[in-house]
Amino acid sequence: MNQPPPNHQPPHHGGALTFGRRLTNYFLTGFVIAAPLGIAIYVTWWVISFIDDLVKPLIPPAYNPDKFLPVHVPGIGLVFAVVVIMILGFLTANFVGRALVQFGESVVARIPFFSVVYRSVKHIVETVVAQGSKNFKQVGIIEYPRPGLYALVFVSTTTKGEISVKAKGEEVVSVFLPTTPNPTSGYLLFVPRNQITVLDMSVEDAAKLVVSAGLVAPDYQQATRKLVEDAKKSGATKTEGSKPDVSKPDAAKPASPKRAARKRREAAE
Repeated sequence: MNQPPPNHQPPHHGGALTFGRRLTNYFLTGFVIAAPLGIAIYVTWWVISFIDDLVKPLIPPAYNPDKFLPVHVPGIGLVFAVVVIMILGFLTANFVGRALVQFGESVVARIPFFSVVYRSVKHIVETVVAQGSKNFKQVGIIEYPRPGLYALVFVSTTTKGEISVKAKGEEVVSVFLPTTPNPTSGYLLFVPRNQITVLDMSVEDAAKLVVSAGLVAPDYQQATRKLVEDAKKSGATKTEGSKPDVSKPDAAKPASPKRAARKRREAAE
Protein backbone atom coordinates (compact mmCIF):
# COMPACT_ATOMS: atom_id res chain seq x y z
CA MET A 1 0.00 0.00 0.00
CA ASN A 2 1.28 3.42 -0.91
CA GLN A 3 1.52 5.71 2.08
CA PRO A 4 1.90 9.49 1.88
CA PRO A 5 5.24 10.91 2.82
CA PRO A 6 5.66 12.14 6.39
CA ASN A 7 5.52 15.83 5.35
CA HIS A 8 2.32 15.40 3.38
CA GLN A 9 -0.46 17.84 4.44
CA PRO A 10 -4.13 17.76 3.46
CA PRO A 11 -5.24 20.39 0.95
CA HIS A 12 -6.07 23.78 2.48
CA HIS A 13 -9.62 25.04 1.85
CA GLY A 14 -9.21 28.42 3.54
CA GLY A 15 -9.59 30.25 0.25
CA ALA A 16 -12.95 28.61 -0.47
CA LEU A 17 -14.17 29.29 3.06
CA THR A 18 -13.07 32.91 2.85
CA PHE A 19 -14.83 33.32 -0.50
CA GLY A 20 -18.04 31.79 0.87
CA ARG A 21 -17.86 33.99 3.94
CA ARG A 22 -17.47 37.05 1.74
CA LEU A 23 -20.52 36.07 -0.29
CA THR A 24 -22.51 35.67 2.94
CA ASN A 25 -21.41 39.10 4.14
CA TYR A 26 -22.32 40.64 0.81
CA PHE A 27 -25.77 39.04 0.95
CA LEU A 28 -26.41 40.18 4.54
CA THR A 29 -25.26 43.71 3.75
CA GLY A 30 -27.54 43.88 0.74
CA PHE A 31 -30.41 42.41 2.74
CA VAL A 32 -30.02 45.05 5.47
CA ILE A 33 -30.30 47.75 2.81
CA ALA A 34 -33.01 46.16 0.66
CA ALA A 35 -35.35 44.85 3.37
CA PRO A 36 -36.30 48.20 4.99
CA LEU A 37 -36.57 49.83 1.56
CA GLY A 38 -38.77 47.06 0.22
CA ILE A 39 -41.02 47.00 3.28
CA ALA A 40 -41.40 50.80 3.21
CA ILE A 41 -42.32 50.72 -0.49
CA TYR A 42 -44.78 47.87 0.08
CA VAL A 43 -46.51 49.58 3.02
CA THR A 44 -46.73 52.89 1.16
CA TRP A 45 -48.14 51.20 -1.91
CA TRP A 46 -50.64 49.28 0.23
CA VAL A 47 -51.88 52.48 1.91
CA ILE A 48 -52.25 54.30 -1.41
CA SER A 49 -54.06 51.34 -2.99
CA PHE A 50 -56.37 50.98 0.02
CA ILE A 51 -57.38 54.66 -0.10
CA ASP A 52 -57.77 54.53 -3.89
CA ASP A 53 -60.12 51.54 -3.62
CA LEU A 54 -62.26 53.44 -1.12
CA VAL A 55 -62.31 56.86 -2.75
CA LYS A 56 -62.14 56.25 -6.50
CA PRO A 57 -65.69 54.88 -6.76
CA LEU A 58 -66.89 58.19 -5.27
CA ILE A 59 -65.07 60.37 -7.83
CA PRO A 60 -67.29 61.62 -10.67
CA PRO A 61 -66.32 60.05 -14.00
CA ALA A 62 -65.52 63.45 -15.49
CA TYR A 63 -62.78 63.97 -12.87
CA ASN A 64 -61.49 60.41 -12.72
CA PRO A 65 -58.31 60.07 -14.83
CA ASP A 66 -58.82 56.30 -15.12
CA LYS A 67 -61.85 56.96 -17.31
CA PHE A 68 -60.03 58.89 -20.03
CA LEU A 69 -56.35 57.95 -19.66
CA PRO A 70 -54.94 54.76 -21.20
CA VAL A 71 -52.90 54.00 -18.04
CA HIS A 72 -53.81 53.53 -14.40
CA VAL A 73 -52.75 56.48 -12.23
CA PRO A 74 -52.14 55.45 -8.60
CA GLY A 75 -52.75 57.94 -5.82
CA ILE A 76 -55.65 59.81 -7.42
CA GLY A 77 -57.97 58.68 -4.65
CA LEU A 78 -55.51 59.86 -2.01
CA VAL A 79 -55.15 63.28 -3.64
CA PHE A 80 -58.92 63.60 -4.03
CA ALA A 81 -59.45 62.68 -0.35
CA VAL A 82 -56.91 65.26 0.82
CA VAL A 83 -58.51 67.98 -1.32
CA VAL A 84 -62.01 67.15 -0.07
CA ILE A 85 -60.85 67.19 3.58
CA MET A 86 -59.19 70.58 3.08
CA ILE A 87 -62.35 72.00 1.46
CA LEU A 88 -64.43 70.60 4.31
CA GLY A 89 -62.13 72.26 6.84
CA PHE A 90 -62.35 75.57 4.98
CA LEU A 91 -66.15 75.46 4.89
CA THR A 92 -66.54 74.58 8.57
CA ALA A 93 -64.21 77.39 9.64
CA ASN A 94 -66.96 80.02 9.23
CA PHE A 95 -70.23 80.55 11.08
CA VAL A 96 -72.46 78.87 8.48
CA GLY A 97 -70.21 75.79 8.34
CA ARG A 98 -70.17 75.42 12.12
CA ALA A 99 -73.96 75.69 12.19
CA LEU A 100 -74.25 72.93 9.60
CA VAL A 101 -71.83 70.72 11.56
CA GLN A 102 -73.82 71.22 14.76
CA PHE A 103 -77.02 70.35 12.95
CA GLY A 104 -75.44 67.22 11.50
CA GLU A 105 -74.13 66.14 14.92
CA SER A 106 -77.58 66.62 16.42
CA VAL A 107 -78.97 64.27 13.78
CA VAL A 108 -76.18 61.73 14.37
CA ALA A 109 -76.79 61.84 18.14
CA ARG A 110 -80.26 60.35 17.59
CA ILE A 111 -78.94 57.25 15.81
CA PRO A 112 -78.46 54.35 18.25
CA PHE A 113 -75.00 52.79 18.53
CA PHE A 114 -73.65 54.91 15.66
CA SER A 115 -73.76 58.00 17.86
CA VAL A 116 -71.65 56.27 20.53
CA VAL A 117 -69.01 55.25 17.97
CA TYR A 118 -69.03 58.72 16.41
CA ARG A 119 -68.55 60.55 19.71
CA SER A 120 -65.77 58.18 20.80
CA VAL A 121 -63.86 58.50 17.52
CA LYS A 122 -64.34 62.27 17.46
CA HIS A 123 -63.02 62.62 21.00
CA ILE A 124 -59.92 60.56 20.18
CA VAL A 125 -59.22 62.51 16.98
CA GLU A 126 -59.70 65.88 18.69
CA THR A 127 -57.37 64.84 21.52
CA VAL A 128 -54.64 63.70 19.14
CA VAL A 129 -54.93 66.80 16.94
CA ALA A 130 -55.08 69.19 19.91
CA GLN A 131 -52.03 67.77 21.64
CA GLY A 132 -50.13 67.22 18.39
CA SER A 133 -46.45 66.56 18.98
CA LYS A 134 -46.90 66.52 22.78
CA ASN A 135 -47.87 62.85 22.66
CA PHE A 136 -45.25 60.32 23.71
CA LYS A 137 -42.42 62.75 24.33
CA GLN A 138 -40.78 60.58 26.97
CA VAL A 139 -39.83 56.95 27.37
CA GLY A 140 -39.56 55.19 30.71
CA ILE A 141 -39.36 51.84 32.42
CA ILE A 142 -41.60 50.44 35.15
CA GLU A 143 -41.54 47.26 37.18
CA TYR A 144 -44.04 45.07 35.32
CA PRO A 145 -45.62 42.52 35.55
CA ARG A 146 -43.98 41.99 38.95
CA PRO A 147 -41.20 43.62 40.99
CA GLY A 148 -37.80 42.79 39.58
CA LEU A 149 -38.95 42.73 35.93
CA TYR A 150 -38.84 45.93 33.88
CA ALA A 151 -41.00 46.92 30.92
CA LEU A 152 -40.58 49.78 28.44
CA VAL A 153 -43.41 52.32 28.41
CA PHE A 154 -44.28 55.49 26.51
CA VAL A 155 -45.25 58.31 28.84
CA SER A 156 -48.49 59.88 27.61
CA THR A 157 -49.76 62.55 30.00
CA THR A 158 -50.75 63.23 33.58
CA THR A 159 -53.91 61.30 34.40
CA LYS A 160 -57.02 63.45 34.79
CA GLY A 161 -60.58 62.90 35.90
CA GLU A 162 -61.91 60.33 38.33
CA ILE A 163 -58.84 58.10 38.16
CA SER A 164 -56.54 60.89 39.35
CA VAL A 165 -58.93 61.79 42.19
CA LYS A 166 -59.28 58.22 43.50
CA ALA A 167 -55.63 57.23 43.12
CA LYS A 168 -54.89 57.39 46.89
CA GLY A 169 -53.54 60.94 46.73
CA GLU A 170 -50.64 60.06 44.42
CA GLU A 171 -49.83 61.79 41.16
CA VAL A 172 -50.67 59.25 38.48
CA VAL A 173 -49.34 59.24 34.92
CA SER A 174 -50.94 57.54 31.92
CA VAL A 175 -48.43 55.32 30.12
CA PHE A 176 -48.68 53.02 27.12
CA LEU A 177 -47.04 49.61 27.39
CA PRO A 178 -46.35 48.37 23.82
CA THR A 179 -46.16 44.74 22.78
CA THR A 180 -43.39 43.15 20.72
CA PRO A 181 -42.97 43.17 17.76
CA ASN A 182 -46.06 45.31 17.05
CA PRO A 183 -45.80 48.54 19.08
CA THR A 184 -49.22 49.77 17.91
CA SER A 185 -50.92 47.32 20.29
CA GLY A 186 -50.42 47.25 24.02
CA TYR A 187 -51.88 48.20 27.38
CA LEU A 188 -52.91 51.47 28.98
CA LEU A 189 -51.55 51.68 32.51
CA PHE A 190 -51.96 54.31 35.22
CA VAL A 191 -48.73 54.40 37.20
CA PRO A 192 -47.63 56.67 40.07
CA ARG A 193 -45.04 59.11 38.83
CA ASN A 194 -42.48 58.07 41.46
CA GLN A 195 -42.55 54.51 40.06
CA ILE A 196 -41.53 55.58 36.55
CA THR A 197 -37.87 55.87 35.62
CA VAL A 198 -37.62 58.25 32.66
CA LEU A 199 -34.98 57.30 30.08
CA ASP A 200 -32.87 59.51 27.84
CA MET A 201 -33.66 57.60 24.64
CA SER A 202 -36.07 59.06 22.10
CA VAL A 203 -39.47 57.64 21.21
CA GLU A 204 -38.10 56.53 17.81
CA ASP A 205 -35.25 54.59 19.43
CA ALA A 206 -37.66 52.98 21.88
CA ALA A 207 -39.94 51.93 19.01
CA LYS A 208 -36.94 50.34 17.24
CA LEU A 209 -36.09 48.50 20.43
CA VAL A 210 -39.63 47.13 20.70
CA VAL A 211 -39.93 46.16 17.03
CA SER A 212 -36.57 44.38 17.00
CA ALA A 213 -37.35 42.53 20.26
CA GLY A 214 -34.30 44.06 21.91
CA LEU A 215 -31.86 43.27 19.09
CA VAL A 216 -31.42 46.93 18.07
CA ALA A 217 -30.37 48.78 21.21
CA PRO A 218 -29.78 52.55 20.90
CA ASP A 219 -26.54 54.07 22.11
CA TYR A 220 -26.55 55.58 25.57
CA GLN A 221 -26.15 59.21 24.55
CA GLN A 222 -25.66 60.50 28.09
CA ALA A 223 -22.60 58.30 28.60
CA THR A 224 -21.21 59.46 25.26
CA ARG A 225 -21.79 63.11 26.16
CA LYS A 226 -20.10 62.59 29.53
CA LEU A 227 -17.03 61.15 27.82
CA VAL A 228 -16.92 64.09 25.39
CA GLU A 229 -17.29 66.62 28.23
CA ASP A 230 -14.55 64.92 30.25
CA ALA A 231 -12.27 64.98 27.22
CA LYS A 232 -12.96 68.69 26.69
CA LYS A 233 -12.28 69.49 30.35
CA SER A 234 -9.07 67.48 30.28
CA GLY A 235 -7.93 69.27 27.13
CA ALA A 236 -8.75 72.69 28.60
CA THR A 237 -6.82 71.87 31.78
CA LYS A 238 -3.77 70.84 29.81
CA THR A 239 -3.98 73.99 27.67
CA GLU A 240 -4.20 76.25 30.74
CA GLY A 241 -1.26 74.45 32.35
CA SER A 242 0.93 74.93 29.29
CA LYS A 243 0.33 78.71 29.08
CA PRO A 244 2.88 80.98 30.79
CA ASP A 245 1.69 82.98 33.76
CA VAL A 246 1.71 86.59 32.53
CA SER A 247 -0.31 87.99 35.43
CA LYS A 248 2.74 88.51 37.63
CA PRO A 249 5.69 90.65 36.55
CA ASP A 250 9.02 88.94 36.31
CA ALA A 251 10.95 90.52 39.18
CA ALA A 252 14.18 88.69 38.39
CA LYS A 253 14.40 90.19 34.89
CA PRO A 254 17.14 92.87 34.88
CA ALA A 255 16.32 96.34 33.56
CA SER A 256 17.88 97.44 30.27
CA PRO A 257 20.62 100.19 30.36
CA LYS A 258 18.41 102.66 28.48
CA ARG A 259 15.57 102.19 30.94
CA ALA A 260 17.95 102.65 33.92
CA ALA A 261 19.38 105.87 32.44
CA ARG A 262 15.87 107.23 31.82
CA LYS A 263 14.90 106.51 35.42
CA ARG A 264 18.01 108.33 36.70
CA ARG A 265 17.21 111.43 34.63
CA GLU A 266 13.63 111.44 35.90
CA ALA A 267 14.88 111.19 39.49
CA ALA A 268 17.37 114.07 38.96
CA GLU A 269 14.65 116.31 37.52
